[in-house]
Amino acid sequence: MSTETLLPPYYSKEVLLNPLSREFPPFSLVSLLSEVFEPTKDCRVCILTDFDEPVDLIKNFSFLEKPGFEVQKKAHEEFYQPFNEGSALEELGMTGGEMYAYRCTHGSNLDLADEVWDVEGNQLSLDADIYSKYDIILCISTFSATAPLTAKCKEFGFRGATMHGINDVILNSGLAVSYHDVSADAERLRLAMTGSDSVEIDFALEDGRVLTAWLGLDGQEAQKSHGLCRGKSPDIANLPAGEVYFVPHDAKGQFPMKYEDGTLGVLDVVDRNIVKSTLIEGNQETIDAHNARLADDPMTGTLGELGFGTQVLPVSYSDIQDEKVLGTCHLATGRDDHLGGDIIPDMFKKHENSTHDDILFAPHKTPNFNVKEARMIRGEQTEILIQNFQPSEYLMKALASGR
Repeated sequence: MSTETLLPPYYSKEVLLNPLSREFPPFSLVSLLSEVFEPTKDCRVCILTDFDEPVDLIKNFSFLEKPGFEVQKKAHEEFYQPFNEGSALEELGMTGGEMYAYRCTHGSNLDLADEVWDVEGNQLSLDADIYSKYDIILCISTFSATAPLTAKCKEFGFRGATMHGINDVILNSGLAVSYHDVSADAERLRLAMTGSDSVEIDFALEDGRVLTAWLGLDGQEAQKSHGLCRGKSPDIANLPAGEVYFVPHDAKGQFPMKYEDGTLGVLDVVDRNIVKSTLIEGNQETIDAHNARLADDPMTGTLGELGFGTQVLPVSYSDIQDEKVLGTCHLATGRDDHLGGDIIPDMFKKHENSTHDDILFAPHKTPNFNVKEARMIRGEQTEILIQNFQPSEYLMKALASGR
């Protein structure tokens, strides 16, 4: 029997090449929470979101009457309303359903200030009034809060999920899947990669150059973001999930970077740290600003994660989902304490620098760069993981195993 015969239809060659052709069930908040958080009975749940001016915008839900705030409006429509105007709480056996707002951090995974506001405009404390009073906290925000909430859940004992940047595509695909299946497939791929001594990634540029980044992993146990946060143990799920990841112990070589303004650069890596950016095309000022930041606070260039997507999902144009797509990979700079790493906020020169920033390599995100090949070295074994943004035969066989 062929590998493809053993796999679900969404792993067919046709769907892998065109994830938009995959069919998904309708999004159901009850299905999502019951799968992710079982047990939910007798749990008290709330929603956190973020604004620059939270006291004015959360009061009486005034943000609903203003332009913008797409993420916050989705939080209200798809989470708050089913809790408070629908039957979701009753079906799940939960209580609560309140919505609170904190001040936007303007950085990925920066620690949150303690002030938070309710819908009546009252100022409360995250520590005293939220973390210590709720069993499940859903953070639907502009910027990721996975790292700070991971630290807080261990302190206060709650469970939760972070879903920053959600949109309709994510709701109707990455949050509509079966997380039992996502978890099982992530485990199959984790076992295929765990114990890696190193990973090498070849990036082909449009000018014909091939850059190679080497990540030293020292045979560590691979980890997975699989979406299940079950039982009673404190934990935070990052949704949509579907990722196998490592915390690099070392790194060297070069890899390309596409900046937010479209500028393209080559990053030089020595001893796990990005030490220099060189312009390929675009704005030299963007490159100069990055180099100045690296010189001022070298920790901002430390590589804290290597990740591989495990799901077949359509492009959402939000990295929270797009980095979970099978055939993509990503690196991240900055804090990695929430991943079990050794880079903590106190190691940065400034608080606002202590972010965890993903650098995603995917066809829609970095069309100027091709992941020509990603290879895993494990003892005497060398296996191709990705070729030209497609999963290798080795990974597809791993997905088929045990079915």
